[in-house]
Amino acid sequence: MSRYGFLVSPSHNRVYAQSAPALAMAELAVFGERAVGGNVRDVEITEIGGVPYVTFTADALSETDIRLLSNMSSVYALFAVESDLLRPVAKRPLDLFSSDLLTIQKYAGKTNEDFTKLLVNVTALATDAPADLLTGGMRLFDPMCGRGTTLNQAVMYGMDASGLDTDAKDFEAYSAFFRTWLKNNRLKHKAEVGPVRRQKATLGRRLQVSLGASKEQYREGSTIDVTVVNADTLKSGDFFRRGEFDLIVTDAPYGVQHGSRPHGGANAGRLSRSPRELLAAAVPVWEPLLRRGGAIGISWNTLVARREELAEILEAGGFTVRDSEAYLGFVHRVDQAINRDVIVATKN
Repeated sequence: MSRYGFLVSPSHNRVYAQSAPALAMAELAVFGERAVGGNVRDVEITEIGGVPYVTFTADALSETDIRLLSNMSSVYALFAVESDLLRPVAKRPLDLFSSDLLTIQKYAGKTNEDFTKLLVNVTALATDAPADLLTGGMRLFDPMCGRGTTLNQAVMYGMDASGLDTDAKDFEAYSAFFRTWLKNNRLKHKAEVGPVRRQKATLGRRLQVSLGASKEQYREGSTIDVTVVNADTLKSGDFFRRGEFDLIVTDAPYGVQHGSRPHGGANAGRLSRSPRELLAAAVPVWEPLLRRGGAIGISWNTLVARREELAEILEAGGFTVRDSEAYLGFVHRVDQAINRDVIVATKN
């Protein structure tokens, strides 16, 4: 058995930084359970040289183990702990592009980039093929994508990414940002924005982008495809195919910065502080778009909806909720009105 430790990435958000060590241990537990064959034990915070590290015991990490752990949202630097000495272990993260893809955009209500990466990671690890996280071959859908933080994280990993959002201003803002970012970084790409029409009716607007991580890959047709549609999430099936995605990852309305609008019944169209009604209507629409064995990950505000309520909606929609101890450690405070948690489920 060997002992390892890592420094937790510094966070620009003071409140998130306070939660970061606990979230790091929870994320490590998921990696240990789903991707490193249960080969992670004795996870704790250890002070070394006056600096706190997240430490753990494991059999000697393989190259694949190191590649997987390198993509944890919280890992800043990884070490083998040898007596009272630290031996650096070279990280091999998937990131294909500069971090400015994730950090440039600043706006009220933006989800912390580290947390978005965590949500993508633990959802990908819940699929029936968690090691596929390393291939960039997973296809991700965010059905309430806002200004695209989750889509950008998927692109960083080399995944094809699709999103949908009903807010026209968010659609325009993301479209402008992403196309500008591609030009500023001189990446070979093709980008088009236009209406989606069917039988002479306009269903929504769509951004379609194909980009290459390198000029050679673009010429060879080895591209990353990004599609974003400005439309109601309950119309997702009008724009995407059955079984098209490996992952559905989304940040549910918190009822603070963004409310949800229930569909149907006496409260239809009225702003609600709870995502329950929206998810109850949307999950049956999203479920066919996910392949069997794929996974869905949702973050939400526990102050406006209980975990049991969301689990019931997912299970009724044909999912098996991940409820091991590893997947129950993500609740954390964002501010006085938001206590955030994560629920992850696999399609039966």
